[in-house]
Amino acid sequence: MRYNPLGKTGLFVSELCLGTMTFGQAGGRYAAASGVTQDTVDAVIRRALDAGINFIDTANVYANGQAEEIVGHSLRTLGVARKDVVLATKFEHAIGSGPNDGGGSRVHIVEAVKASLKRLGTDHIDLYQMHGWDPATPVEETLRALDDLVRQGLVRYIGVSNWAAWQVATALGISGSLGNSQFQTYQGYYSLVGRGIEREVVPMIEAHGLGLLVFSPLAGGYLTGKYRDQKGGRRATIPFPPVDDAKGTWVLDVMDGIAAAHGVSHEAVAIAWLRQKPVVTSIITGVKNVDQLNANLAAVDLTLTEQEIDALNKVGASSPEYPGWMLAQGSAARMALLSSGLLPEAH
Repeated sequence: MRYNPLGKTGLFVSELCLGTMTFGQAGGRYAAASGVTQDTVDAVIRRALDAGINFIDTANVYANGQAEEIVGHSLRTLGVARKDVVLATKFEHAIGSGPNDGGGSRVHIVEAVKASLKRLGTDHIDLYQMHGWDPATPVEETLRALDDLVRQGLVRYIGVSNWAAWQVATALGISGSLGNSQFQTYQGYYSLVGRGIEREVVPMIEAHGLGLLVFSPLAGGYLTGKYRDQKGGRRATIPFPPVDDAKGTWVLDVMDGIAAAHGVSHEAVAIAWLRQKPVVTSIITGVKNVDQLNANLAAVDLTLTEQEIDALNKVGASSPEYPGWMLAQGSAARMALLSSGLLPEAH
């Protein structure tokens, strides 16, 4: 297990992170993606820690708060020292029916962090992440409130999830001008069949030195290959994240040969591909049992060849969009000079 710095901090987190969206019993459309009980969670967390995972990610909306409670209970039951685990949780999505039960207002942030701390049974959260963009709250208010939590010691670092690149860049500029704590991480969807993040978000992450935390690395189970010949299962109820089946079929076909060559599962290939992306800090794995966790852990020992990475990069690549293709053309000569130190030959 490798450990990577969390953004521009001195905190190191494992390259795999244990996700908790499956913990507890959710209602509504996410019911099929949940249902893991306390006993199973205890076994999963024990196995994760034994494998070197020191990073757990949850959210206040997962199973209406049950996931946070279950994680807190499990860490106490297993006797895990607080210093030995990095706890991340999220806020912003509505946790009630009232007008102030969600968003990025100071009122909601203060109430949300208190509730999460109580459910997790801890006095601080290592990484507190805003789960989505709130168009109703001035970003300055959100950033000042989060900075207050850091200064109070309730939160160590802050991050963001599911924002557009321009929104993050704007917030970083404002935080810098105010002298406030800045976002250290971006949590986003990235997979072999979900490459949209590469257009704007990844360049922003690289430019500002943020840590990328990847969720749904298997595209909601799609990249295991189990949905290739049938439409049932969890994705029949929750087709999240969305997948272009035509492109997905091509990706799975390429994965077949790579998985066979290494004697590993498709999920190991999918996660190994992400592990070898320099921009990726940690990959969040959501599992329902120890066997699924073990299948994901196999990626830690898998190194793909340059040829295999190239084949996977090509088959799942997104179509170029403006201004990306224009920037690539216009910057090609300067990029070549930067990388080689040589002037292009005159024609």
